[in-house]
Amino acid sequence: MKKFFYLLLGMTLSFSLLNGQNTNPAITAEEIQDHINYLASDELEGRFTGSKGERLAGDYIAKEFEYYGLIPMFDGSYFQEFPFVESVELTDNNSVLLSIDGNQNELSVNNDFITLSFSGKSDLKAELVFVGYGITAPMFGYDDYEGINVNGKVVLAMRHYPDFDSTESKFEKLASLRAKASTAKGNGAVGIIFMNEHSFFPRSDEFIPLKYDGAGGMMDFGAAQISREFADKIFETEGTSYQQVQQKINSELVPNSFAIKNTKIELKTEIKEIEKMGRNVAGYLEGNDPILKNEYIVVGGHYDHLGYGQTGSRYTGTPMPIHNGADDNASGTTGVLETAEKFASIKNQLKRSIVFVAFSGEELGLLGSNYFANNFPFGIENTIAMFNMDMIGRVNENSLTIIGSGTSTLWREIIEKENKYNFKLQLNDDGWGGSDHTAFTLKDIPVLFFFSGIHMDYHMPSDDPEKINAEQEENVVKFVFDLVSDVDARDEKPDFVKVKPQENQMGRSRSKIKIGTVPEFGYNGDGYKLSGVTEGSPAEKAGLLGGDIIIMFNGKDVSNIYDFMNAMGGLKEGETVDCKVLRGEEEKEFNLEL
Repeated sequence: MKKFFYLLLGMTLSFSLLNGQNTNPAITAEEIQDHINYLASDELEGRFTGSKGERLAGDYIAKEFEYYGLIPMFDGSYFQEFPFVESVELTDNNSVLLSIDGNQNELSVNNDFITLSFSGKSDLKAELVFVGYGITAPMFGYDDYEGINVNGKVVLAMRHYPDFDSTESKFEKLASLRAKASTAKGNGAVGIIFMNEHSFFPRSDEFIPLKYDGAGGMMDFGAAQISREFADKIFETEGTSYQQVQQKINSELVPNSFAIKNTKIELKTEIKEIEKMGRNVAGYLEGNDPILKNEYIVVGGHYDHLGYGQTGSRYTGTPMPIHNGADDNASGTTGVLETAEKFASIKNQLKRSIVFVAFSGEELGLLGSNYFANNFPFGIENTIAMFNMDMIGRVNENSLTIIGSGTSTLWREIIEKENKYNFKLQLNDDGWGGSDHTAFTLKDIPVLFFFSGIHMDYHMPSDDPEKINAEQEENVVKFVFDLVSDVDARDEKPDFVKVKPQENQMGRSRSKIKIGTVPEFGYNGDGYKLSGVTEGSPAEKAGLLGGDIIIMFNGKDVSNIYDFMNAMGGLKEGETVDCKVLRGEEEKEFNLEL
């Protein structure tokens, strides 16, 4: 009898799988909690992009999609792989040889020096020039390069800025290492050597961590850090004291740059980028209307998180524990699963096709969603709307934020109509921001992004499943389901409205000059590649387009986004600057009025 029962159960499950019908297709708090308990479990180790945990999470999502009866999105597969740079490491071709007052000092890697992650490949012999903090700030009457020739030489620079101990520093925003390296290269230097200051680091001399910062290295330019012990030796042979020189600059806020006469450097640098593959997971339900089935609604959310805090963690302790990311974003992934299951149970009623996608690489810079939008199997122009769920598991006092409410004239009407859950809604019109809907905004697709708010566990190891409000998330997911159903049932697709981003989000420099460029997240080639430009911005008015690669801006070579940001420094409203881009194989020049 028992044997017959299990045989019958197996046949029933097989029939359900083949027909895409779950025995309980309803959106429920119980199922939401069960999904999150697994996706945010220690077994998945924080789901860092490209990790074993991400693979386990992706397999789980794909099996759920298969169980619901979703059609695989990518030639019979639920998986879409995309490449990304996970980390960087040193090759064997890294060395520093200092000839100090005629004595050869071969420095030991990781003990006496470290090559910086953004260094290019170099092999050079050069003279040294001390350039203070390596800052050019004409707006403050300060320039460490004034009156000093660094052409063809390696500059020696301190890591931070002269008023480091001030709570209202005017130099802080000019002190990034990338910016200092770009400034040095722009002045003709072939390399830069950083060193820790004395007064800021009285008890330690830590090296800058070798960590990938999201952009490629500086071509033909070496960057490294040496220990303070050897920095002191260099200054001693010049008849002075490194500590005294630093204190003088700090106290007077006046540059004190000079050529190093008694030390020469031989520098070799080479960084190897470690590339891995991330995976998006996607399936779809085909619509039944012979015409409208060729229009696609995308329902998505990212399933990756921080792993062991490899990036973006707010945790300051050691060692780094697992960051399970229950709210960020096992909650949104679960929302995708639950809506997919519910729609699969009524798939014969659908007019349009609905795509359900779990993105990876969001925490690394929207890598997966940008890849997906740029490689949409059915043509991204056929996508009529995108609904994004990211951190929807911690609804407090029934408050819910929806971003993108102005990207279609339809949105506010149907949001009000379908809000049967009495959410206290915070609506934000623009479709920009740090989540996956942005990739679709850039493609002129109306978006809605659902978000229950930031909390103290955000990007912390304490973002665990027991803190999820599953009952309230159930209402959020039902709300999303109702909105998607409303869009599907209409004869006309939502129109798209371009909404300017809020001023603190896109295309602004340190000086708050508007440019209006939006980076192509994940691009790792030479130059600064654009995924789009914002409406009414100088970039749009000048004629720049998504896909353009900026290679020169304001007379300065641009190898990456950091070079571009540095080239923007000191610009003022009303100025006109030159810009050279690669558009396909063709070089084009533009003038931008700021």
